[in-house]
Amino acid sequence: MAEISTIARPYAQAIFDLAKEKNQLNEWSATVGLLAKIVEDEQVKAIIQDTKVDVSDKEKFILDVCKGKITNEGENFIKLLIENKRLLVLPFISDSFEELKANEEGTVAATIVVATKISQNETDGIVKNLEKKLNKKIEATVKIDESILGGSVITVGDTVIDASVKGQLESLAFKMKA
Repeated sequence: MAEISTIARPYAQAIFDLAKEKNQLNEWSATVGLLAKIVEDEQVKAIIQDTKVDVSDKEKFILDVCKGKITNEGENFIKLLIENKRLLVLPFISDSFEELKANEEGTVAATIVVATKISQNETDGIVKNLEKKLNKKIEATVKIDESILGGSVITVGDTVIDASVKGQLESLAFKMKA
């Protein structure tokens, strides 16, 4: 993974610099996100990886899929990635771009894992507490994982706050063994 992120980072930095200069961070975020989803599709990936398909045909195919959804600069970005055989790195470029964008905007992505669906008010309360604690704007994604039994597991960057029933039971079992 380190190698792929090392490859992706300069591309992400270049489009971030361009987007920032033109005040188009959100537009480029949408473009790179769309392109990442397209190349993650199994059928598209098969065409990209097929050595029998000519590079110009791959370019035409990807540009046709994106027709009307991206700008000329976005098309040029695709052409550059195809030329450098880096099209499949797009999901990593997208992730890296989003990190740069979040840092620029002072936001942090958080994942809130809960056992059952929670209300918007509960989500807002968790986000508000996180924002106060971290002194940053939080963009939260809520996921449901019944295996945690109850409570929540919150991940913000490298920090994990495990307030799940499963986590507490595992901690208790570990303490009892010691």
